[in-house]
Amino acid sequence: MRMSDALERLVNLAMYFASSTGTVTRHDVRAHVAGYPKEQDEGAFLRMFERDKDDLLAAGLVLNFEDVDGEPGYRLDRRRTYGAAVDLTAEEAATLRAVGTALVADPGYPWAEELRLALAKLMPEPVTGAAAGSAVADEDPNAQGARVAVLSTAADARKTVTFTYTTSADVTAERTVDPYGLFLRDGRWYLVGHDHERGAERTFTVSRMLDARANAAKPRSADFERPPGFDVGGYERLPFQYGTAPCEAVLRLTGEAARRAPALTGGAGVLERAADGSFIWRIQASGLQRLARWLVENGPGVELLGPAEAVALLRAGLQEVERTHG
Repeated sequence: MRMSDALERLVNLAMYFASSTGTVTRHDVRAHVAGYPKEQDEGAFLRMFERDKDDLLAAGLVLNFEDVDGEPGYRLDRRRTYGAAVDLTAEEAATLRAVGTALVADPGYPWAEELRLALAKLMPEPVTGAAAGSAVADEDPNAQGARVAVLSTAADARKTVTFTYTTSADVTAERTVDPYGLFLRDGRWYLVGHDHERGAERTFTVSRMLDARANAAKPRSADFERPPGFDVGGYERLPFQYGTAPCEAVLRLTGEAARRAPALTGGAGVLERAADGSFIWRIQASGLQRLARWLVENGPGVELLGPAEAVALLRAGLQEVERTHG
């Protein structure tokens, strides 16, 4: 797979800084680094070089500024740029390659190209696709991976994003959001950010989005700042806890579900052990349809005791499945 022209130019620029023993000026870059069009005017070249230099700085290359006869010059700070050598055992290298190649081949993994380049630094052989992906995403992994790549880049650059969104109530509308961060739970990606239309922080399911795009105006300027102390981990919920109709769900966990109760509940809600070894789990829920789906996905051994509306919804759904499939 051929690298994009911009990425290839960045690699060339990084290698030029790394191989130079002295201070590098902008004129040196233009004369010796492949990828900068010879026909572009000075202003266009300088803007492109400044963008590329910022990208290298963001990637971890530390450049020291030095004056060269009144012209800015740059020298790679090798001590602060390069980390300690990584010495892997044969088992560690094999494990890293197995996991890395699986993720590179997984369409639901958003940073496959970055991982491919990182593995190339550790592995002597080219990193190719694995026979089977790791199924990081369970809902349209190609779409989720592409959207998460856009959203995570926008979150890092603090650029506002716009996308078409369908809610759990099947209402579709365009949303404009300041993306604060993303998290992955049970194979589904979620975005946390400030919803411009609602004027408040909201959590969005990435698989419900279409056409996610970042604001292209002033790409080097941030559109927003995250709230002080923001931690995306504080927004993680179980799938049925997102919605606008809160209620308390009561469930009984028996058998295998009881044995894996701590992992199944994720520490959420109140878990009480009964004398027979089962558990009663009380948990706040907001989406009854999502709760019913979660029960089906995580059973057997998970029984819904209340609320009555949720029990009726689950029973009706199971009866419909039985009628359809016999």
